[in-house]
Amino acid sequence: MTTSPYGDAAPEPEPEPAAADPLDDPEPPPSEPSPAALDWAFERLAKASPASGATVRTVRRLDGGSHASTHLLETDDPEQSAVLRRFGPGDDAAAREARVLDALDGLDGFAPRLLGADPHGERCGVPAVLISRLPGWADITPDDPERAAAELGRALARLHAVPGARLTGLRDGMAAPRSVTGPAAVALAGQRDRLAAQPRVLTHFDYWSGNVLWREGALTGVVDWSGAGLAPRGFDIGWLRLDLALLHGPDTTTVDTFTAAYRTASGVSPPDAELWDLYSVARGHRTVETWVPNYADLGRLDLDAAELRRRHTGWSERCLDAVRP
Repeated sequence: MTTSPYGDAAPEPEPEPAAADPLDDPEPPPSEPSPAALDWAFERLAKASPASGATVRTVRRLDGGSHASTHLLETDDPEQSAVLRRFGPGDDAAAREARVLDALDGLDGFAPRLLGADPHGERCGVPAVLISRLPGWADITPDDPERAAAELGRALARLHAVPGARLTGLRDGMAAPRSVTGPAAVALAGQRDRLAAQPRVLTHFDYWSGNVLWREGALTGVVDWSGAGLAPRGFDIGWLRLDLALLHGPDTTTVDTFTAAYRTASGVSPPDAELWDLYSVARGHRTVETWVPNYADLGRLDLDAAELRRRHTGWSERCLDAVRP
């Protein structure tokens, strides 16, 4: 549950248990929210902004992603609109997202604020969170992919710079076993302890182009925090590099533009970059064809299962070449 910044001091939070790999998606939630879920969301929204008197005008589904069913609650005051995210029965993602967002407290407008949580589905029928709406929209078809890649690098550096004192109780993302398969997993054998020993930072765990928002060419925020926790910098970096290779092809230069921008903004050159690329490739090897809906919902209908596999294989070969003698 969330803690209030007002009143009695909150008890020291206990470390969050390790979560399942987000690639192993549980049962999906119903596609549309029930009347009971909407009633709960309206109540929470009214409590979050009692002085505004904003009235919900429309409820519409937001595209992108398959783990949660996400709906925008638009009010007559755009500043008070909210987003309802519902997860499948028994999924602990709502509880995890609530804990993370409560710790981040909006990141100065770069992450949503938590408005309410129903982690066990007592009101909504399935686990759910209500969060503030960030300005902008997802865009995985940028006019200038190199510029977008640089923005993604600078944004990730901003996330990784969040002071550790704000992250007490977040899970250690390297503690949970994660499925790695394919040729990259063979090349990675025996290296996991080396990667896991690196210093921890705030890690999104699904930092890809579909989980950031844009407005007028500027990256305005990062969404979908249900998997976030603590891990080495290379975890998010490798995952976004894989995403860029899937979006723009395995020979794309955007991966290097992204990495260079990250290094400049953070002042850090993360170690073992080649190994983190292999780790990300190996995590996606088994499931990459199942990502088709994520890309299709955001306009990339050309990325069907065969094309995603082709691009993943090409990027895998590029990553393997980087570590071959």
